[in-house]
This record gives sequence, C-alpha cells and structure tokens, in this order.
Amino acid sequence: MDPVVIPILVAAIVVVFLVAATVRIVPQARRYNIERFGRYRRTLQPGLNFVLPMADRINTKLDVREQVYSSDPKPVITEDNLVVNIDTVLYYQITDPRAAAYEVADYLHAIDQLTVTTLRNVIGSMDLEETLTSREEINTRLRTVLDDATGKWGIRVNRVEIKAIDPPHTIKEAMEKQMRAERDKRAAILHAEGERQAKILTAEGTKQKDILEAQGTQQAMILRADGEAKAVERVFQAVHRNNADAKVLAYKYLETLPHLARSDNNTFWVIPGELTEAIRTVTSAFGDQPNSGQPAPEQVDLAGSETGAGELEEGSTLSLDAAKAADQVARQAAAAVSDAKAEAEAAKTNRLPGRGEGTVSA
Repeated sequence: MDPVVIPILVAAIVVVFLVAATVRIVPQARRYNIERFGRYRRTLQPGLNFVLPMADRINTKLDVREQVYSSDPKPVITEDNLVVNIDTVLYYQITDPRAAAYEVADYLHAIDQLTVTTLRNVIGSMDLEETLTSREEINTRLRTVLDDATGKWGIRVNRVEIKAIDPPHTIKEAMEKQMRAERDKRAAILHAEGERQAKILTAEGTKQKDILEAQGTQQAMILRADGEAKAVERVFQAVHRNNADAKVLAYKYLETLPHLARSDNNTFWVIPGELTEAIRTVTSAFGDQPNSGQPAPEQVDLAGSETGAGELEEGSTLSLDAAKAADQVARQAAAAVSDAKAEAEAAKTNRLPGRGEGTVSA
C-alpha cells in the first residue's frame, strides 16, 4: 500500500468523527441539556445544533409535551376518622428544562409525594359524605398547591383529577343499604302518589258519569212529559173537534177500568163513585128507555151495581184483591153492554113488522 494513502485515510476518519461529535439533531418537542466539562452550558432546541467535541456532552433529554401521571391508591383519613383510598391523575408539562433537571432530583416522585400530603390536608378537613360530593373543590385546591410548589421546578401542573375514592367495605355496605332504603322510600311515595291520582281520576270520572246520566234522565223525562202533554192535548182537541157526546166518553171510561188492576204490586183497588153513572149512560146509549111497568134485567143488575156503588163512598178502597175487583167490574160492564145491545136489536126487530103491515094495508 502506498504510504501516502494511510495518512489520508486516518485524517478522513478523524474528520468524520469530529463532524459526528459536533453535530446534534434535536427532535421536535424535545430539549437537551448540554454540560461542558461537567457544568451546565445551554439547552439545545429542536433542529440542527453544534457542540464542542470532547468538551460538551448531553446530560438530560426532556419531553416538553403535556404528560399524564397516575398515582397508586393512597390511604387518607377523613374528618370522621374513616380511611379511604384515593387515586389521582396528574396532568403536567415541563416549562423549564434546566430547572426540571437541576432543581429537583426526581420531579415525578416529588409531585407524587406532594399530592399525597396535600390530599391528606384537604381530606382531613372533610367528612366522608362531603369528600364524595366535593370532588371539584378537592381538584381545585390540589391544583393550586401543586402549581405553586412545582413552579420553581420548571413544571406547570395543568390539571389534577381524582380518579376514585374507595371507602371501607363496611361503609360501602352501609351506603348501599342507605341508598336502597332511599330508593324504596321514593318508590313507595311514587306508588302512593299514583294510587292517589288514580283514585282522584276515578272519582272525577264517576262524578262526571253520574252528572251526565242525571242530565240524560232529566232530558228524557222532560221529553217524555212533553210528548205525553202533546198527546193529551191532541186527544183533547180531537174529542172537542169531533164533538163526542157523553155516551162515547162513558164507554171509553169503562174500557179503561180493567187496566187499573193489571199491575202485580197492587194490593187494593179504588172504585170511583161515578161508576154506576157511566154504566147507566152506556146502557141507555144502545136502546130506548125501558118500560115503566117491567124493569129490564139490566136495570136490575144496574140497580144492584148502583146499590153496591152506593154502599161505597167516593174514593173508598175495597178489601178484596185488586185483580178480582177489576175482573168483577169488567164482567159487570161487559154484561151491561151486551144486554143493552140485545135490547136494542130486539126493539129494532119489533118495529120492523109494524112498518111492513102499515105499508100493506095502505
């Protein structure tokens, strides 16, 4: 090998080594602390940087992005002497790489211990119920204390969150019983309110139903009474328009009498005092007046009826059964009408031959 080539190769290797030792490339969101002969020199920023070979060295490499640190559960005693385990989550960011590297040996451990002591101070002034319901207040007080303490370390605490608060097992059981009792109470109240509302609505519906039924019955009775009044009025007008005599009215009166005793609830029957007068009127309607010498059979019956009617005062009541009384009166009326018709027919028959003889002799 040529003796000149060897020195050139050695020089090239030395140059490459010096260049590699001089150039430092720092990634984004990273900070490198440089020491020269063991003393802090400067902090390298992201990008291409040059250092003095053999004199400068990188002491620490720090990430300046926001970091998340989750601590282990720590036992804390509340004001009412109950031990609870609290987990915290810490969000922090390095703002001064030099202070983070040289002001504290282990900033994560320091933050963890500071969080525990602050939690004990804060939780020690609260009871268990207040601790469980005041997470936001605890987070705010923790963040204030940690931010003030870690400022000189070049760290900014952005947020502190309580991840979990675990009371003792016996306290959990008692809390579950209390919650269950509270839920049962609410359920009972809601059930009672529902039943009360249902009864109120049912009563309102029944009230409305009774009112509507009463109004309907009232309207029906009014309409029925109006109809009966109009019917009576029309019958009255028809009777007066046709100029019905007393004989027809008496006959209709007798036809109505049997209907008075048709009800099963009648225990007595009232016979009007003018019954004999109506029967006498019907009898005289179907024939001439009977001879004065011999009383007709119907007159005897009518007399008997009149005697019976005379014995009864007007509006008096019979002790006989209502149905029997009605049947008896109906039979008497029918017999009187039949006898009257027979007498009328006989009178007509007796008059017809006389008229014929008179015609022949003429």
